[in-house]
Amino acid sequence: MSPHNDAPSPAGSFTQTFNMSFRPVAGSGLRNSSSNTNSVYSESPLNDSQYSSSYSSTSLDTDDHMSRPLVPGVYVPTVCFFDPVTEDLDTATIGTHAVRLAKAGVTGLTTQGSNGEAVHLTHSERQTVTQTTRSALNAAGFSHLPVLVGCGAQSVRETIQYCREAYAAGGDYALILPPSYYAPLFSPASASVIEFFNAVADQSPIPLLIYNYPGAVSGMDLSSDVIIQLSAHPNIVGVKLTCGNTGKLNRIVAATKAANKPSSLSASPPFLVLGGSADFTLQSLIGGGHGILAGLANISPKACLEIVRLYREGRLSEAQKMQEVVARGDWAAIQGGIVSTKAGMESWLGYGGYARSPLPHPTSNESAKWKEGFRELVALEKSL
Repeated sequence: MSPHNDAPSPAGSFTQTFNMSFRPVAGSGLRNSSSNTNSVYSESPLNDSQYSSSYSSTSLDTDDHMSRPLVPGVYVPTVCFFDPVTEDLDTATIGTHAVRLAKAGVTGLTTQGSNGEAVHLTHSERQTVTQTTRSALNAAGFSHLPVLVGCGAQSVRETIQYCREAYAAGGDYALILPPSYYAPLFSPASASVIEFFNAVADQSPIPLLIYNYPGAVSGMDLSSDVIIQLSAHPNIVGVKLTCGNTGKLNRIVAATKAANKPSSLSASPPFLVLGGSADFTLQSLIGGGHGILAGLANISPKACLEIVRLYREGRLSEAQKMQEVVARGDWAAIQGGIVSTKAGMESWLGYGGYARSPLPHPTSNESAKWKEGFRELVALEKSL
């Protein structure tokens, strides 16, 4: 699925019981609301979820979540890997891929994003992927890297459930799409969407980032006004803009930045604003954005990081030349979505496999096309 249709956007029943009571992360600034005590979204005690991971034989200690601030940089929505025959989770590859990205220097990882095929996973599989990722990072010496977890669902209740499961599996933040299935019935002026995010933020044990991706939610495109309004909630700490609208990005940054700018580029901004695609990394930075959360970084994390470094050093001409290569490579990922991304990884990295059914396996001609589409980008990546 194309993330932003090659153009800026206009302004614009499974249940599972689990055993976790609500526990906000220390320092999250979660607002205490009287509505929380008797909320219709509160959950009864749940059964233990079973995790499998080649990196850990025991579940994480969810009472000992360390603080992992969101700082400017390159975040990667990780690909999910499956056995090519059974389509079972390939936890070994999930873990080794996470460590590869960490060693490349990325700022943080996201599980259960569009590249992670979240819509193809059960609740328990989502937990397994997140815990495998967290455990792999910890075991390899990258316990400081934050893990964001896609937690969007169509109801407030299930979205809160995903947030609690993400926390239990070691996730630090929840990335949430707006609900869209019943969008024609929503209250006007985005009132239903605003109520949705505020209700989830009131109950989530981890802070939220808004995920604005019109292509995944029937064209719903949150305006800068709505996102700025939601940023006032103390448990909503950022946004990913896959809409490709850098004007919107600039308005959000201007409205949410602190009166006193962070003392360094590594400081955590009051509200993290990320571009959602690598093909406008430089444009996002120039517009005041704090970085990207982009699927192409699964293939070329160093190239994405290099654009950020060059921009920060004031080497704009060099950054622009590198952005051109990254944008051409990203076109292959945009055109073919997760199918072409996995085909490119398989061709150039030796692993990637296939997406889960019903997504098709690429033909030999298609695989050759995607390999060629990433050739220039991979050559750049190898040179860094």
